Amino acid sequence: QVQLVESGGGLVQPGGSLRLSCTASGRIFSIYPMGWYRQFLGKQRELVASITGGGTTNYADSVKGRFTISRDNAKSTQYLQMNRLKPEDTAVYYCNGVPPWGDYWGQGTQVTVSS
Repeated sequence: QVQLVESGGGLVQPGGSLRLSCTASGRIFSIYPMGWYRQFLGKQRELVASITGGGTTNYADSVKGRFTISRDNAKSTQYLQMNRLKPEDTAVYYCNGVPPWGDYWGQGTQVTVSS
């Protein structure tokens, strides 16, 4: 059974930083491209960062230069380091495969950027 568990969100001031973590189980994590998605209130989820099993990364233009995705295949865990956060980064953040693993989604972690 696939499980995705995100953590690390919270309330942060503009310009601040957060580090999100996601632990996956039920799949051979190391062979799958993984990603971080976010969902704004009332909108569909969008992919903001992805990383292949070998470590090649891609970012949406809106986060490029501010966010860094990484993974630890031995721990089946991926991370999203978010720096210079902006109010428009406020969303629920999810991890999943790229493309997503069917309908398997975790509970997400709320990131709120506000003064």
